[in-house]
Amino acid sequence: MGTQGDKLCHELEIPVPAADAWELYSTLRLAKMVEEQLPTLIQKIDLVHGDGGLGTILHLSFVPGAPGLSDYKEKFTKIDNEKRVKETEVVEGGYLDLGFTLYRVRFEIIEKDINSCIIRSTIEYELKDEFAANASLVSVDALANIARLAVNHLTKPKPQP
Repeated sequence: MGTQGDKLCHELEIPVPAADAWELYSTLRLAKMVEEQLPTLIQKIDLVHGDGGLGTILHLSFVPGAPGLSDYKEKFTKIDNEKRVKETEVVEGGYLDLGFTLYRVRFEIIEKDINSCIIRSTIEYELKDEFAANASLVSVDALANIARLAVNHLTKPKPQP
């Protein structure tokens, strides 16, 4: 019995310094923003372990009836502040219950110039051959939505004191 894998990628250029985007993506602020901004998809995101650094585990609870998604736990497996790369992997439930042996999300913040960057969101996955049809469940749509939310969050005018 083998496994097969693939990856999907989404990129969005944003008019924000890379350091500002990384400050959001590298911390728990991203989870808080997603929880607040996607109430039709995410019911709750609980911090199970950690403080947002390497090894942090989050429990994502989806709104009942959300298409194809069941609750799962993800672990922060890589945070590289120099290269601005963060990776999370599903460690319990969700995609693992559907025959996936790996479901990893990588966020990269790529500096274009002093005032703009690219948010590259990649999903890497592997699944057992007998579950190959479940590859159709993998989509970057949610990551694209998160990137758009991040743009709105990062570009909205700051309240003046």
